[in-house]
Amino acid sequence: MTDDATAPEELEGLVDAARRWRDADPDPETRDRTDAAIERGDPAELTALFRGRIAFGTAGLRGPIGPGPNGLNRLVARQTAAGLAEVIRRHHGDAASGAPGAVIVGHDARHGSATFARDIVDVLTGAGIAATLVDQPTPTPVVAWAIRRLGGVAGVVVTASHNPPADNGIKVYWGDGAQIVPPIDAEIAAAIDRAAEHGNPPGAGDPSRVVRFDPALLDEYVRRCARPPFAPDDAAIGAMRVVTTSMHGVGHELLHRALRAAGCAGVTAVAAQAAPDPDFPTVAFPNPEEPGATDLLLDLARREGADVALANDPDADRLAVGLPGRDGAWRMLRGDEVGALFAAGLLEADIEAGHDPSTALLASTVVSSQLTARVAAAAGARFAETLTGFKWLCRPAFEHPEWRQLVAYEEALGYAVGPDTFDKDGISAAVAFVALLALWAHRGRTAWDVLDRLARDFGAHEQRNFSLRIEGSDWAERLSATAASVVADPPTALGGAAVERVDQPAHDVIRLFLVGGGRVVIRPSGTEPKLKCYCEAVEPVAPDESVDAARGRATARLDRTRDELVGILTAPPS
Repeated sequence: MTDDATAPEELEGLVDAARRWRDADPDPETRDRTDAAIERGDPAELTALFRGRIAFGTAGLRGPIGPGPNGLNRLVARQTAAGLAEVIRRHHGDAASGAPGAVIVGHDARHGSATFARDIVDVLTGAGIAATLVDQPTPTPVVAWAIRRLGGVAGVVVTASHNPPADNGIKVYWGDGAQIVPPIDAEIAAAIDRAAEHGNPPGAGDPSRVVRFDPALLDEYVRRCARPPFAPDDAAIGAMRVVTTSMHGVGHELLHRALRAAGCAGVTAVAAQAAPDPDFPTVAFPNPEEPGATDLLLDLARREGADVALANDPDADRLAVGLPGRDGAWRMLRGDEVGALFAAGLLEADIEAGHDPSTALLASTVVSSQLTARVAAAAGARFAETLTGFKWLCRPAFEHPEWRQLVAYEEALGYAVGPDTFDKDGISAAVAFVALLALWAHRGRTAWDVLDRLARDFGAHEQRNFSLRIEGSDWAERLSATAASVVADPPTALGGAAVERVDQPAHDVIRLFLVGGGRVVIRPSGTEPKLKCYCEAVEPVAPDESVDAARGRATARLDRTRDELVGILTAPPS
């Protein structure tokens, strides 16, 4: 059955593509689903499954589990591995066949993850590349760390991070332990396309090439996470009452081991979310940024009288933090608040340890708060601002080995703490944050005291981030046109503050800097029909006023800014 928009020859081409895919597919379940789609003959379904290919984008690919080149399945995993193998061979030659396993392959606990990881290892070893398989569900940061620890040339993690349960994905790292960047990403994408032309890539048939991940390395990783880059008071960290959630992901065991190894005796988990569960039954969306996702965590924190609540996302590379306010009410901190606390606390501890602040590095992104830059400047420390994503955030430390990275962070709950962390790590960051709280508690301070001090020194920085969805099949063109119109004719004021300058740190990132220190960033999504908007207002705190009064003014300015920005971005073209 066809609809009016699909010509018979188009439908025939889709059916032929589906049959070729089915014939190459090693998985009987997705073969059956392909046969059922062919039998139904629905052009929309066949187009969604078999026209085009899932994009190899930021660090890899991610999408819904299902048949066809637009989903995550065994054949896509194998073709991805074949493309990666080609590029590894091109760059590393015979070194890629060495022991103890040139490519470290791990996976989370999502549907299909273990099978996809074994397929990837099979294809890599079939191409003559030694691989180390982490054959239990493992946090993403463990693999990123293990690449450098084992001297690997690359790493792969099968994970969809905090995506919905129906999704999966494949993250790719290079030998520096960081996510891939150009031109390697484009080379791998092109090689995957070439591999896909040949159907199902051959496997190894030789398990001797597969090295099993040594469990002792997990112990070493835990010990590393348990040593924050400063020494908190033992009694203070021992007295900390901590509650955690792994959000049905794979971080629970290692996080608790690391916290205990750091000296935390009172650590309690949300029991209903502690064990890995690919269906994520207690959360609508397993992302700690989402409304309601941390409700069980905060409920437990109240019952336990905790000092801090920690949430990892399902692959444990992100960290969300909740704290009780001065009024006793709990709330989750914004990513920028946690970033500011890391920046201020780690820099202060580093200077107290006798280190030269001019060699200390703080890094954040073009959409994260400007407060970190102001903290660094006041202390004489180095500051680096990068494009979004840890594939960029790690680069300043690589490019300047003479600098000591204290923290690199992005507002979307990603933190790399310490000089040897080159991707976001929610486990080591969690331990370091608890250690900071213990250090401040030993000195009679709280995190709120630190945030208040930052506001008095640099102004109250408040953020409001939101997205605007663009409807219609031509969303990509409309996103581009909207962004171009802002650059061509930027507003003269937002939220009552004049726009003093506009810049574009990348072709798809537009920043409007406001008089008084505020800023608006507009960034079209590369994968969804959304305009992402990041707004920050800065209000000075007068000597005789409360910090909360200045924050209130900043929040009111943000409300006005958001309303005006929505009007500008949704206005029909003139």
